[in-house]
Amino acid sequence: MDEERPMQRLDECWDRALCVVAHPDDIEFGPASLVARWTSQGKEVSYLLITRGEAGIDTVPPEQAAALREREQLNSYRPELLFTNSPHLSFGPGLLNSADHRAVGLAALDASHDAGNRWIFPELLEEGLEPWAGVRMICSGPPAHPTHAVDVTDYFHQGVASLREHAAYLEALGMHGDPSPFLRSFMEPAGARMGCELALAMDVIYGPGMPQQTPTGASRPHAD
Repeated sequence: MDEERPMQRLDECWDRALCVVAHPDDIEFGPASLVARWTSQGKEVSYLLITRGEAGIDTVPPEQAAALREREQLNSYRPELLFTNSPHLSFGPGLLNSADHRAVGLAALDASHDAGNRWIFPELLEEGLEPWAGVRMICSGPPAHPTHAVDVTDYFHQGVASLREHAAYLEALGMHGDPSPFLRSFMEPAGARMGCELALAMDVIYGPGMPQQTPTGASRPHAD
């Protein structure tokens, strides 16, 4: 994480979010605490998982892993905010972002832009789905160059509980015991920069529905 780069508090004046991620567990590795915060505020948060994670466990055949990971995920529209995987090649010094994360992140960014154009997917009009140009922000992580963060201190325990439901996957990764130290390892530095105990950092790109943008595309910081 670039500790010299300033971060803003994410504007949370919206009602609906959609999380589009490649795999089961992508939300649980950090953003679950963020989702807990948002739902406690009465926001509507929906998940769209692009795969069932069938290729994610080396010791379990895909036909078995898909059902297993789907079950673990279950245990744990018109959006104004989109949360997705990072589309960047890396998500930290020397850390390669996986190809499916990059593909999903880029596709989500493109979809948020194209959703307001009725001529790109005319078949949706026949289904009664009108264009939607109301996506205000596209948030992605893990961030390559974090621009914003949200205080998740009070919701950390809910995020940990959600991650623990992915027991088989954590076992396959060699993550035994309490996952809290791992989550804290990147939430504490972000929290220190935001003046709180724990925060989730993210990259933010403004969408077509973002009001009151400055000429440079940056929004005004929003306090909690």
